[in-house]
Amino acid sequence: MRIGTSLVLFAAGAVLAFAVNLSSRIGSMVVHWTTVGWILMIVGAIGLVMSLIWMSNARRRVVTDQVVTRDRDVVV
Repeated sequence: MRIGTSLVLFAAGAVLAFAVNLSSRIGSMVVHWTTVGWILMIVGAIGLVMSLIWMSNARRRVVTDQVVTRDRDVVV
């Protein structure tokens, strides 16, 4: 999940949680859209944190690889 997807999930969840006040019946099950909104917001927040951690780790790897390559070029 990327940052954009996480933000879309969070925004859709916020709309459902704060702007929609209804519950619908699907068969014999009742769906509370406010609860669905909170779940989407939580999933979006977790996805955002995970993608930011992944990006920071990827950035460190690239910088480390460049430093090692420069050291080898200088030594040779």
